[in-house]
Parts: sequence; structure tokens; C-alpha cells
Amino acid sequence: MSTTQPIRDPKLLHEFKDFYLEKERNIRNYTLCILGLNTALRITDVLELRWGDLYDFNKNHFLEHLTITEKKTGKTNTIALNQSIVDTLTAYRAQFPSALTADTCLFPSRKGINRPISRSQAFRIIKKAALAVGLCQNVSCHSLRKTFGYHAWQQGTPPALLMNIYNHSSYQVTKHYLGIEQDDRDNVFKSIAL
Repeated sequence: MSTTQPIRDPKLLHEFKDFYLEKERNIRNYTLCILGLNTALRITDVLELRWGDLYDFNKNHFLEHLTITEKKTGKTNTIALNQSIVDTLTAYRAQFPSALTADTCLFPSRKGINRPISRSQAFRIIKKAALAVGLCQNVSCHSLRKTFGYHAWQQGTPPALLMNIYNHSSYQVTKHYLGIEQDDRDNVFKSIAL
């Protein structure tokens, strides 16, 4: 069985992100991708989000932080909402024909009232965008989480901080998540000129 991989190439990542915005014109699916890439949450936690987790309906503005209890670990995780997330949610919110409430599901399914799309539907959404932009590697919902870590690591975020962000109990798990390949190792050796 092959391991899910992060999206390493910045150009392909850009094309992947914009697939649902520019080609498919599906703001829900675009928002799913943006939240998955920018929060480093597992897809099960992303799918369970409600508008009240991200938006203060009394003050009519987006929250600065998303605070959730992760399903898998039971640990509390607080995530700063970056501008990419806020801009995407603003555009997404404008598309809703009816009034939203704090309890309204962020990624509603057509099956049932106020229920999120399934994990398998999220997989189909991610896989469709990946294949459309030529990502033939093993891309799945978990690739969004891994892509966050890989690019954060590439930008100099210490692995110990990523371990904390991911709520991993082991540094070995975090190293595996980063998807470090021989090319990454080679670049280190080539950049060091002692």
C-alpha cells in the first residue's frame, strides 16, 4: 500500500488550490481545500466544522482563532485563521442563499438536513482536483495536512513546532508526515559550502 504524499511542487499546489475556484466554480469544494491546507487538521475535524466555530454572529466578523477538540486525539487545538482562510470563508459565506446560524454545517451534504459531506465525498473532491492538475502521486484528504507541514518545514518552521501543531506524540511520526525525500536531502548537501 502506498503512502499518502504532500503536494510538494508550489506550481502544482497553486493549480490544485485554484481548480475548484477557476475551473469548476465550486466555492464549497474550494473552501474545503483551503481549510484543509491552511489548518493542518484531519479531514474528519474539517468536515465537522460549523459556522459558529469560525464566525462570531453577534459581532458579525470572523474569529481570530479556531479552537476545536480533535476527534482522534481528544486534544484541544487552537489555530489562527490566516488571511487566506478568512478571504475564502468570506466569499463562501456570500454564496449561501439562506440565513446561516452558528450551528449551520460548513460543508453541507445534499443528504440529510445540516449534515456534512462524508469523508469518502471529501476524498473524491480532493482526488478530482489532484488528477485534473496532473498529480499522479498518492494524493488523498490527508495530503492536505501533510502539505501544510511540508511547506511550513520548507519555510523554516522547526520540526518540533510542527510536532506540536500536529499534536503528534512522537517526533518520528512528524518526520514521516513531512514527506522528506532524497531530493530534499540532496538540496541540503548542495547548499552547504564549508
